[in-house]
Amino acid sequence: MLKEIVTAIQSYARAHRFIREHRLWKWIIVPGIIYTLLFLAGMYFFWTSSSQVVSAFNHWLGIDRWLHQQRSPILSFLFLMGEIMVRLIMMLFYFSLFKYLFLIIGSPVFAYLSEKTESIMEGKDFPFSLKQLLADIFRGIRLALRNTLWQTVYTVSLLILSFIPIVGWVVPVTTLLVECYYYGFSMLDYSCERHKLSPSESIAFIGKHKGLAIGNGMVFYLMHLIPFLGWVLAPAYAVVAATISLYHRDDKIGI
Repeated sequence: MLKEIVTAIQSYARAHRFIREHRLWKWIIVPGIIYTLLFLAGMYFFWTSSSQVVSAFNHWLGIDRWLHQQRSPILSFLFLMGEIMVRLIMMLFYFSLFKYLFLIIGSPVFAYLSEKTESIMEGKDFPFSLKQLLADIFRGIRLALRNTLWQTVYTVSLLILSFIPIVGWVVPVTTLLVECYYYGFSMLDYSCERHKLSPSESIAFIGKHKGLAIGNGMVFYLMHLIPFLGWVLAPAYAVVAATISLYHRDDKIGI
C-alpha cells in the first residue's frame, strides 16, 4: 500500500506537467473558482456555528459544571485538548459533506476531464453518448451518497472516541485518513465507470488499491494549505492525478 501511496503522490507532479502540456487550464480554473467560492462560504458557516454546537453539547452533558467543581488544572487541560480535537473532527465531517455536495455538482465536468486525460494518454477517443453521460452522473451520485453514509458512520464513531482524554488525541489523524480514502475513491471511480465496472466491482477494485485512494486524497487536502491557489487547483488536479495513477500502476488487469 505504501508503494501505491507514493505512486498517487507522484501522479500530482505528472498531472501538472500533463495539464500544462495539453493546455487543459479551462477545465481546471472554472470548476476551481466555483469550488473556492463554495469552500469559503462553507467555512464561514462552519466557524460561526461550530463553537455554539460544542458549547451546547458540553452544557448538555454537564462537563463545564463538573470541571468547575473539580477545580483541577490537569482535567481542564485534558478536556480543552479534547474540545480542540472535537472541533477538528467536526471540521473534517463538515468538509466531507461539502466535498460530496461539490462532487455531485461537478460530476459531469470531472467525468469529462478524467475521460479527456485517458483519451490523450491512450491516443484514442471515447465516443460521446448523452445517455451514457447521464447514467454516469446518476452512478456518481449513488456512490457519493453511499460513501457519505459509510463515512458518516465512521466519523460519528470516531467523534465519540474523541471525547476520551488522550485516546481522543489520535482520532483526528484517523479521521483524516478515512477522509483521504473516500475522496480518492471518488476520483478513481471516474475511470472505473468509464471502463464499465459496476459499482460493486468498482468498490472491490478500489478496495484492493487503497494506497492510490489514500495518496490521492492526502495531496488533495495538503493543497488546501495553499490559500486560494491550492483551493482552485485541488479538485481538478485530483481527477487528473487519479486517472494517471491508475495508468501507471503495476497491474493493468481489469481496468
